[in-house]
Amino acid sequence: MTIASSSSEQQSVVPAILTQDLTRRFGQTIALDQVNVRVECGVVHAILGENGAGKSTLMNILAGLLRATSGTLEVFGTTRDFRKPADARACSIAMVHQHFTLVPAFTVAENLSLDTTASRHLTPYSTDRSSRNAMLKAEQLGWKLDPLAITGGLPVGMQQRIEIVKALATGARIVIFDEPTAVLSANEIDDLFRVLRVLKQGGCTVVLIAHKLAEILAVADDITVLRRGKVVAVSAASQTNERELASWMVGETLASGKRSDVDQNQHIHAREHATVLKLEMVAANGDRGEQVLSNVNLTVAAGEIFGIGGVDGNGQNELAELLVGLRPMTSGAILWRGNKFEPGISPTVGYIPQDRRKDGLATRMSVQDNLLFQAVQSRSFTKGPFLAQRKLRTMAANLVTQFDIRSAGLATPVSSLSGGNQQKIVAARALYSEPELIVAVNPTRGLDIGAARYVHDQLTGASNRGAAVVVLSTDIDEIAAISHRTAIITRGSLQEYEIRGRSAEDIGLLLGGAINTESNQDTRV
Repeated sequence: MTIASSSSEQQSVVPAILTQDLTRRFGQTIALDQVNVRVECGVVHAILGENGAGKSTLMNILAGLLRATSGTLEVFGTTRDFRKPADARACSIAMVHQHFTLVPAFTVAENLSLDTTASRHLTPYSTDRSSRNAMLKAEQLGWKLDPLAITGGLPVGMQQRIEIVKALATGARIVIFDEPTAVLSANEIDDLFRVLRVLKQGGCTVVLIAHKLAEILAVADDITVLRRGKVVAVSAASQTNERELASWMVGETLASGKRSDVDQNQHIHAREHATVLKLEMVAANGDRGEQVLSNVNLTVAAGEIFGIGGVDGNGQNELAELLVGLRPMTSGAILWRGNKFEPGISPTVGYIPQDRRKDGLATRMSVQDNLLFQAVQSRSFTKGPFLAQRKLRTMAANLVTQFDIRSAGLATPVSSLSGGNQQKIVAARALYSEPELIVAVNPTRGLDIGAARYVHDQLTGASNRGAAVVVLSTDIDEIAAISHRTAIITRGSLQEYEIRGRSAEDIGLLLGGAINTESNQDTRV
């Protein structure tokens, strides 16, 4: 194990968290193997590791969602054995989950009232009174929340703010953030990091799970790296770099998981002669009947990756659903090779949705079943009215190996897998059949460097064999790295724009609609 000195010149006598030989088994699988982690008080401590490294298992033990098989956990110097989340909350530990725990149909105030002391003891019950502490926390952080807004209709960045103040309202002194930047824009990430620093300055201890190395180095004080359930490195952020972190995380030196060698001239030529997908003045409504897309024009060639960047809530998810046949348009036309667009018939479509748990997986079903939802419709996997079970098992096993999906076996329920491994299942299912059109929304969300690079290579390979690929992502670096052409979507309007070489400030203004992409003029007043 590699150990560098702590970020603090002198470690505190009593750490916020100390684990000794912490082990967790799931049957024959060892998710955590004698893990020793020390988190000092009042720091941002990052837990880094590839998918299946044990990060989520460790955090779930700290949050009282799982119990360790063996080993000890100390919180502020006292040995603890959490049997339920309430035990962790009683020790001032709160967790901001990657998949939000909000009730979409509830208002902001109602969500902030859930499971608070006030909500359990007030007679009569008052949402305003029980959410007051959380609303005050929001104000202290510089956030304005509308208590009457329906949570499910808010952008993901705003929903995360609700989760954060909900956690802080419990009086937590240790806050765990599980992949908090996965679906945030650059500006939202900057604001989140500002909040993490404010929490640290106020004496709070922050435990941060993340994959993006540059983000970790920008905000963390100390870093613990896990690989296959073991601690392989501990370092102060100031004493390491991206390349070293990548090497510790995946066991080899990887400076980046993203491509940067797009052949622009080759694909400009291809696009001019082989446009296959065309949208003409397309408009569409959202789930509540409001217009979310207006006058969208788009062309994509065979063999081209078209990247669309944007902040959540600007219409990219609705555009993706439109392209795969899940949402009707209200006006305009969509053509495939000059004819009426009929997804699933002409062309065949591979889809990686934004919300893998809601739209991409049946979490109670097995790894094998989730991998084979589309395959069972193929005649090559049937014998008369029956499924060719042996062929299906072989195919599922091949996909597990190919995409490095880590689980206890093909029969394992998907719900027990880490978020990254769940995402690998969705990507594997979308790409294996070589569809003519691929629509991918945040395709590498929650993936480690190696897995993200693999998915990018698969998308690139699909374009090389002639597929039209549309990638919609909140990660501008991802869009810039793998796309042949790029565009920005803001307020339901799409404008083609070359984002490579632009400054971070310009990109942030573009995403916020403060720069007109046609004139390149700053529209701020």
